[in-house]
Amino acid sequence: MPSILSRALAGKRADAPRLTGRQRFRAWWLALRPPFFIVDLIPVGLGGALAARDLGYWPWGIFTVVMIGCFCLHIVANIANDLFDYLEGVDTEDTIGGTHVIQNGWISPRQISVAILGLLAATLLIGWGLIAWSGQDWLWGPVVFAIFSAIFYVAPPIRYGCRGYGELFVCLNMGFVMVIGSYAVMAKGFSVQSLAFALPVGLMVAGILYYQSLPEIETDLAAGKRTLANILGKSKAELVFRLWWPAVWVLMANLWACGLVGWPVFLGLLTFPLYWRACRLIRNAVDWLELDRHGHLVRKLYLINGACLIAAVIWWR
Repeated sequence: MPSILSRALAGKRADAPRLTGRQRFRAWWLALRPPFFIVDLIPVGLGGALAARDLGYWPWGIFTVVMIGCFCLHIVANIANDLFDYLEGVDTEDTIGGTHVIQNGWISPRQISVAILGLLAATLLIGWGLIAWSGQDWLWGPVVFAIFSAIFYVAPPIRYGCRGYGELFVCLNMGFVMVIGSYAVMAKGFSVQSLAFALPVGLMVAGILYYQSLPEIETDLAAGKRTLANILGKSKAELVFRLWWPAVWVLMANLWACGLVGWPVFLGLLTFPLYWRACRLIRNAVDWLELDRHGHLVRKLYLINGACLIAAVIWWR
């Protein structure tokens, strides 16, 4: 552990390239991965839609603050994964995982570590403010759990993402913590119904992570990183993907059957061609590394189905 900490605080290596201001901006843009922040819009948007249904209006101000807090913690998860995968030798110049900003010498481990500490402080400050405003002290439990999850996905000694639990924790955090927590803050109370909405959202986000692990099923295993995909093996991993999204659609239809959402929830079925194309790509791929180029299919599945779920809440009668 001491060696890990000392390496995490190391400056740029001697042969690191000198970057212009524009290049530094681009390096940090890659490290923070802002385009992926859109993933947070679905669970927080769903929590906002549920709160708006109960309140009679959309709490835009608190919604915005919740989004900023989620973005801060999402960045922590992104750059902490890059940092510790680099330190543990999982992401190298020959792998497709991570952003490689550290490997390329663009950003030092010390800079990443300082950014993590600063963003954790911001997350805690925003969380404290939201909890104090809403009076929901029980939310400290989910907040601490989410922070723990963001850091220790690949950070030692826990590294739960390297032990096959990545999808489970993503489902819990992006589904249950974010949907239930955002609703509780905006509506100033707990809703049992939000549990039913959290599960399909959590499975959708976990489905993105699961697909992203398929191209690296062999390289992760070679690096000692155990994921759900390489634990299952290729044939079973393919079967699980085929069952994953139909299970999401069944859960969404169940919300309608229980009278919790309106008919727009079925618009998500229009994304079936995206799902079927992803299935065919997996089945026909000779080298699964090729699947990395098609991750947009699963992200589109998530965003469109998530948007349909939010619309189904808004148009519920």
